[in-house]
Amino acid sequence: MEITDKIKNIIDEIVRQYRPEKIILFGSFVWGNPNKDSDIDLFIIKQSQKSRIERQRELRLKLFGSDFPAMDILVYTPEEVEKSINEYKNLFIEDILRHGKVLYSKPGSLFNVALPKRRLNILH
Repeated sequence: MEITDKIKNIIDEIVRQYRPEKIILFGSFVWGNPNKDSDIDLFIIKQSQKSRIERQRELRLKLFGSDFPAMDILVYTPEEVEKSINEYKNLFIEDILRHGKVLYSKPGSLFNVALPKRRLNILH
């Protein structure tokens, strides 16, 4: 199975089991040169009352035992994304939102964050 097929299977599984608002691919698969040893970097936006660590743990447990490659998964609520951009000026999150590849967006989702125009691209 090719890595693009694996990514599609991962996304399908996350959507089916976890029901996120949005899934964004970032890292070497978007702005680098991925190879067979590259991990898959996913930024997931999901409405939840759980802590970020609990959300990430929950998702990993849902995917555990599957034939999935190494992954780095970040799970933020829409409110955390807004705070990261507007209050904390988090350039890493901003760059993911600006340059990452949206692989899934929940139909009817109203989540959208306005990104500042003045930032420099630090990851390219």
